[in-house]
Amino acid sequence: MGMRKSQESRGSQLGRRSVLGAAVLGAGGAVLGAPGVASADERSGGGHHGGGGYKSLPVPTVIAHRGTSGYRPEHTFGSYQLALEMGAHVIEAGDLVPTKDGHLVCRHEPEIGGTTDVSAHPEFAGRKTTKSLDGVATTGWFTEDFTLAELKTLRAKERIPANRQRNTLYDGRWEIPTFEEVLTWRERQSRERGKEVWIHVETKHPTYFRRLGLGLEERVATLLRKYGVNKKNSPVFLQSFEPTSIQRLNKLVDNPLVVLLSTANSRPWDFVDAGDPRTVADLITPMGLDEIASYAQGIGPTLDLVIPKDKDGKLLAPTTLVKDAHAAGLILHPYTMRNENTFLPADFKKGTDPNAYGDAFGAFKTYLATGIDGIFSDNCDTALLAREDFLKA
Repeated sequence: MGMRKSQESRGSQLGRRSVLGAAVLGAGGAVLGAPGVASADERSGGGHHGGGGYKSLPVPTVIAHRGTSGYRPEHTFGSYQLALEMGAHVIEAGDLVPTKDGHLVCRHEPEIGGTTDVSAHPEFAGRKTTKSLDGVATTGWFTEDFTLAELKTLRAKERIPANRQRNTLYDGRWEIPTFEEVLTWRERQSRERGKEVWIHVETKHPTYFRRLGLGLEERVATLLRKYGVNKKNSPVFLQSFEPTSIQRLNKLVDNPLVVLLSTANSRPWDFVDAGDPRTVADLITPMGLDEIASYAQGIGPTLDLVIPKDKDGKLLAPTTLVKDAHAAGLILHPYTMRNENTFLPADFKKGTDPNAYGDAFGAFKTYLATGIDGIFSDNCDTALLAREDFLKA
């Protein structure tokens, strides 16, 4: 993942923000708060895997989940830019879904009723429909039924307003970004900061889209080649919950690849579609991890695969997943740490308000102590401070 260099003057001012700084950022993204502390790897050294590419990233790596989705509507340039300014090591800038005319855009899901203002557009009322998305009946508006020009008339909004009412302040401010726009942004930010900006990119529902004649992997590879970031040391992780999507990408590009893993009893949809009986539990055995290592460099497990919870939501003893994955030569970037009580293990909830912040630092400390190589977080400033605490301990 690109060689890390010392922060230059401009990058230092833009890249370091505290939680307080995040709270007072202006609606347009201009920094109004006081600068926070330097990022943890700068102040405390931090570790690296050694070597070039992703092995040059600080360890543990802080990955901004869909940008700073704890503070801005996810998958918008407002969210991505704020994550970069806070100092995240990697920005998840793209859950990729296609448009009707074959462009790739960044949305959490192809159904966009919950993340855009499409329902307020009477001209698109007739596009509302119900589809089977990976076996689940889903009603709403779908990107594959819109041209890119039509999607560009929409504006993003907060996906979980009940939990993050403050984020609704920014509803309507940003449009839906395309993957090509993300690559252009990444290139420009890297040039201005004097160091590579790293991104994580996910192919969403690839089997579903391939059956619609909108295969994702070839489109991703074409754009990566166009921007010269399709190589082994290129600063772009590619990830998917469908192992066959990663296998297909492995034949098209040389980027670092990550297999995402949901709950232990779940089955990747490409397995369901092909009649493969294996579950995630099979994939995280030593044999399953060795197979993944034959075509990928890492896994992105849900945090519950690293430390499971009991029936009351309290953490149990860690599993052997970290040790087993490392033995197979794989890195682990688990998901997702969020600051709100409702998303934290019961051990770290504080008070009775589900939307108030709990003891996120305590939860981070527990997860980082397992030896994971990085972590996805909606609140990357909190993650960076927790990382700094962890390295100092």
